[in-house]
Amino acid sequence: MQALVVLLEEITETEREALVRWGAKAGADVLTGEGWALVGAPASRLAPLARPDRLPPGLERLAPELGRFLAGYADPPRRWTLGGGGGGGALSLDHPVLIGIVNVTPDSFSDGGRFARLDRAVAQAERLAADGCELLDVGGESTRPGAVPLPVEDEIGRVAPVIEQLVRRGLGPVSVDTRKAAVARAALAAGAAVVNDVSGLAFDPALARVVAEGGAGVIVMHMRGTPDTMDSLAVYRHVAADVAAELGAAVARAEAGGVARERIVVDPGFGFAKTPEQNFRLLDELATVVALGYPVAVGPSRKRFLGAATGRPVEDRDRATAVACALAWERGARLFRVHDAALAREALQVAGATTSPVPTGVDRDREREAPSGWNGTSPN
Repeated sequence: MQALVVLLEEITETEREALVRWGAKAGADVLTGEGWALVGAPASRLAPLARPDRLPPGLERLAPELGRFLAGYADPPRRWTLGGGGGGGALSLDHPVLIGIVNVTPDSFSDGGRFARLDRAVAQAERLAADGCELLDVGGESTRPGAVPLPVEDEIGRVAPVIEQLVRRGLGPVSVDTRKAAVARAALAAGAAVVNDVSGLAFDPALARVVAEGGAGVIVMHMRGTPDTMDSLAVYRHVAADVAAELGAAVARAEAGGVARERIVVDPGFGFAKTPEQNFRLLDELATVVALGYPVAVGPSRKRFLGAATGRPVEDRDRATAVACALAWERGARLFRVHDAALAREALQVAGATTSPVPTGVDRDREREAPSGWNGTSPN
C-alpha cells in the first residue's frame, strides 16, 4: 500500500487531539488547525483508523469517511475458502458472487411455505443455480422479527434432506443458515460446505468449533439479541462504525474457535436490529465494514427497509434488492444473498462494468446458456 495524505475537515477539538496522540504512537505525520487535520502516512498505518475494532477512542465518527477513502487503496480478498463438501473448495471474489436463498421454512418473512416440500426446494435451487448462483443457502428456521426458535431436531429434519439432494445433484456448494452447532454438524455431514450464522457465532458458543472441525467456510452476520428482541436494540452511536466493531468481535470468536481467516466472510446484517434509516446509512458507509479486511456478504433481499423507501410489498421488492446489491458492490461487497438471482445478476453486471468493462465480442447468448458460474466466464 502506498503513502497517502488525508485531509479531514470539520473535526472537533476532541478528534483533533485524539489524532495527534494516535499519530505520535503510529509514526504518522499529523498537522492540525482549527477544525481540520492533515494526516500523512503509508496506507497500512492509516488502515486502523477505518477499523472500529482498532479505532483509538474519540475517533469513531471518522471511521466511515476513512473507510470509503482507504477502500480504493486496499488489496481486497480475492478468494474465499469453503469446506470440501458439495462442490466446495474456494470461490473467486474477482466478480459478484450470488448466494441463492432456499428457505424450507413455513414462516419465512418472504416466501414462507413455498419451498417447504423437498421437491419444491430442489426445483427452486435448480432455478437459482441456472440464474447464476454460485452458492445455495438452505435455511430451516425463520429469523424474521419476532420469530419463535425451532427445536434442533425439527430444524435438522428440514435442512439435511434438502442439502443431501442439492449436493447429490451437483448444484454447487451449499451453505446452511443456522445458529446452532448441532444443526451445523448435521448439515456438514449432509454435504454443506459453509455455515451462515445470523448471530455472528454469539448464539451457540460451540458453533465456531464445529465449523473449524468440519473445515467449513463461515459467514458471520451482525445482529443484536435474537429475532424476538432485536428490534428493541437498534440504538447506535455511529451505525456503520458500531456494526464493524461488533463484527470484529464476531471474527475474533471465529478465530478463537479455530476457524482460519481465509474461511471467514462478514455480513453487516441488513434488516437485523436496525431501523430503515440505519440500514440506508449502513449501506452508504459499507466501506467501514469492508475495511475489516474480510470478504463482505450482504443480504438486503426484500427487506423491510427497501419497502419503506419504495412503498412496495415484500413480494415486489426484487428490483429494489437489485439496486441495493449494485450499490453494495460499488462500496466493496462481493457476495450477495438474494431471492431473485436474475434481476440481481443484471444489476451487478452493470455495476461491475463501471470498474471491469465487458470485453468486446462476447457472445451473451452463449453465456446465458452456461449452467453455472458468472455468465460462464470471468467478467474481466
